[in-house]
Amino acid sequence: MQFEPLFGIHAVSTALKRDAERIQRILVMKGRHDSKMQRLIEAALDQGIEVEQAGKRDLEELVKGAVHQGIVALCKPIQTYNEKFLDQLLDNQQESPLLLILDGVTDPHNLGACLRTADAAGVQAVIAPKDKSAPLNATAAKVACGAAEAIPYVLVTNLARTLKSLQERGIWITGTAGETDLDIYSANLTGPMALVMGAEGQGMRRLTRENCDQLVKIPMAGEVSSLNVSVATGICLFEAVRQRS
Repeated sequence: MQFEPLFGIHAVSTALKRDAERIQRILVMKGRHDSKMQRLIEAALDQGIEVEQAGKRDLEELVKGAVHQGIVALCKPIQTYNEKFLDQLLDNQQESPLLLILDGVTDPHNLGACLRTADAAGVQAVIAPKDKSAPLNATAAKVACGAAEAIPYVLVTNLARTLKSLQERGIWITGTAGETDLDIYSANLTGPMALVMGAEGQGMRRLTRENCDQLVKIPMAGEVSSLNVSVATGICLFEAVRQRS
């Protein structure tokens, strides 16, 4: 099995708490002896995980120059899920579902940021098409700061079919589009809902747009015509959280 590097204090700490079985071993930079790192090392050893000292250059090679904060865990790949899992999740859902759908978001940094925001907003799952979507790799996990292990990332074969299946469950599909007249503060974002965010620049694909129940936009006051997808996701999700509470 090929192991992936998971790096950063918070990401490794969350993996130890939530999914320690993924971790094969942990590499800690030589000379790093602060209390935060020591607690991580002790937590790993308590769970029978091997901890080794490594040079700074060795760690940098593993993470391809990213900021590792002196710690890298070699892990089994983070689990992703499929349509069957999504059906089971919704069948057992006790509260009104709030889902996030990413249509064409291919940057792992944006995926990680969206996962982090979705987890904070209480989203039950993040859904994306298998094709042309960002992989749930080490970069996404680092940016997600532990949310990649906490919130299911569901990859579906046919997004349009999934949207129709959600609608059959009574879940309202709210897409985001700059050309609509309805802004998020005027729209009804309560009740069972899936928020669809499209790729930066291109937005949602045509078929995705056609399967939305309503289209909303974030009102923009300045010269900038659009926001980073993870920023826009945060604004929309927390307006939904405000309305739902």
